[in-house]
Amino acid sequence: MKILSQVNMMHNQIRVNSPAKINLCLHVLGRYENGYHALAMAMQRVDLCDQVDIRITRAKGVTVHCDGLALAPGEDNIAVRAAHVLLADARLDVGIEIQIDKRIPVAAGLGGGSSNAATVLLALNAMLELNMTNQRLQQLGAQLGADVPFFVFQRPAWATGTGTDLAPLPPLPDVAYLLVNPGISVSTAEVYQSLQLTKGGELANLPRFSVVTKEDLCAALHNDLERVTLKRHPLLQQIKQRLLQLGARGALMSGSGATLFGVFDALGQAQSAADILAAETDWWTCPVSPL
Repeated sequence: MKILSQVNMMHNQIRVNSPAKINLCLHVLGRYENGYHALAMAMQRVDLCDQVDIRITRAKGVTVHCDGLALAPGEDNIAVRAAHVLLADARLDVGIEIQIDKRIPVAAGLGGGSSNAATVLLALNAMLELNMTNQRLQQLGAQLGADVPFFVFQRPAWATGTGTDLAPLPPLPDVAYLLVNPGISVSTAEVYQSLQLTKGGELANLPRFSVVTKEDLCAALHNDLERVTLKRHPLLQQIKQRLLQLGARGALMSGSGATLFGVFDALGQAQSAADILAAETDWWTCPVSPL
């Protein structure tokens, strides 16, 4: 393995944004024999971002810190695992320090952890001048989690299989979103287990995600996981209705929840709705633009 002295240390520290995502649609087609679920999803990043500082050090090992948040320790942390996977593939033996400023709610259906892992892969590839292709980084990301390749992909995507087979979506309508979370944490594993699906479905039977106008976008909003999460947490259904009352063109839960989003024509309208909710409730809100 190469050691640190053989690595170009010119770019030994970097600060990068690690964006959240929303699922514009999420279809669960079934479950494979290996236990993974067959999915078809339209995914889009938004400009709510964690801030990730990465530093290459002469000390061995990979460490991660996040002020005010108890992260999974050591090898259980997905950002640490991302660094180890990349270094092992590149046959490098270097030290990595990762500092995460969390702004994306945890266990909220916004993909914060997966985004952090993808950010580590992309940043270290550049810092260590590894010249790995985006496709190779996606393959490494798939070893870490189903959403990681999407964040490496870095564009709106139609995701199939277990979520790791990606194709770019055509340009989407110019909208803004208001993210709302009442402070409920949801276990993704428990939600999928409650679907009680037994076999893989047929992607060919699913209509294509063909969106041109804002009306098309709102008509396509769909999430199979809502029927589980909203049943367990009726408050989330109330939030959906309140978003529509405040002028959202459509509203949907992202991922397994508990974050919901409303679709608005402009960021100013999303901010106005957020101001009203802030006066009425203690819910976390965040107006965002798509990336």
